[in-house]
Amino acid sequence: MSADSPTRAPINWPGAIVLLGTPLAAMILLPWYAYHHDFSTAAWVSLFFLLALSSLGITAGYHRLWSHRTYEASWIVRFILMIAGTFAIQNSILFWSSGHRVHHRHVDDIELDPYSAKKGFWYSHIGWMLRDYPSGNTDYKNVPDLLNDKMVMFQHKYYIPLVLATNLGIPALVGFAVGDFWGVMLLGGLLRLIISHHVTFFINSLCHMWGTRPYTDENTARDNFWLAIFTWGEGYHNYHHIFQYDYRNGVKWWQYDPTKWLIWSLSAVGLTRNLRRIPSFNIKRAELTMKFKYAEKDLAIFGHNVNEDIALMKQKISTEYETFTHTLNEWAKLKEQELQAKKAAVAEKIHQMDTKLKQEFHAVEQSLIEQSERMEMVLRSLRKEIKRV
Repeated sequence: MSADSPTRAPINWPGAIVLLGTPLAAMILLPWYAYHHDFSTAAWVSLFFLLALSSLGITAGYHRLWSHRTYEASWIVRFILMIAGTFAIQNSILFWSSGHRVHHRHVDDIELDPYSAKKGFWYSHIGWMLRDYPSGNTDYKNVPDLLNDKMVMFQHKYYIPLVLATNLGIPALVGFAVGDFWGVMLLGGLLRLIISHHVTFFINSLCHMWGTRPYTDENTARDNFWLAIFTWGEGYHNYHHIFQYDYRNGVKWWQYDPTKWLIWSLSAVGLTRNLRRIPSFNIKRAELTMKFKYAEKDLAIFGHNVNEDIALMKQKISTEYETFTHTLNEWAKLKEQELQAKKAAVAEKIHQMDTKLKQEFHAVEQSLIEQSERMEMVLRSLRKEIKRV
């Protein structure tokens, strides 16, 4: 029997009480209050804004700032994100970040990943927090940077008092300010907490089960536009798992990632700095590599000699891939030389070569796009023929 078997792992009573007790309380209290008093518009508005506060405290704070160190922030931003993350009641920064780093290091491992999606939706979504599984234990050896962070350690030491202060104090202050104390306490306090929990949990569960894998198929993480809307930009999870040190999850300009926009906006006024970005070349390399994989899989479905067009396409794809790989290798060598270059003349020569390789790369990329379009047309035509037969 596995060490993580439900029949052996003891119940995590604090986690079970919070995660199961709050929805039960909401199912009783919200309908009762609505029947007797009704909720004000201000209370409903508070739900959205307090949800944004607690959710961004997790995504911009716990996740991208402290777990992955994708950017640096001023003291005031760090303090606000610490308070906002505490408001979300997802344990301390230290505990959360340590567990998340273990998840990235051992993603999908059914023994070592604390919330492995390969153990099913329920387990990865919430089950892993309801019992004290061995995979959820941590000794904080993987967070030495956070152990030296005074703000993180302050929150860790006084976590329970801070949770009570934020979850009672923030909704209470808003409730008094708008003249609907209990309405805000129930919507901006209780319901907001439940939604905030499950929005985060979707990243561990659905984002590993539903969506596309445009950058890597080495793990279960998926990109999903719809989940990005509900998870404040965290839904582009396939990208995140291959490039975890990028402050962006939605790397395309059109992708919905309010957490990225917040971090960038704060940098524009000097409150965040050193925003880490994965070079576009590395991103395109991952993207094109996956396109090759998918193309080969599609062609393999129809065999090697079903159609002359398909055979020719396979040959072209193979040639393009060799060109692509050669360009990558040349560029890697060039970057290594660039780091070692000391004389201006040598640096200038490398710069010229770099420009030339960029042009070659873009030419290969364009050719691949054209090949991909032609291949899709051939495959669509072939599928139609098969359907007729």
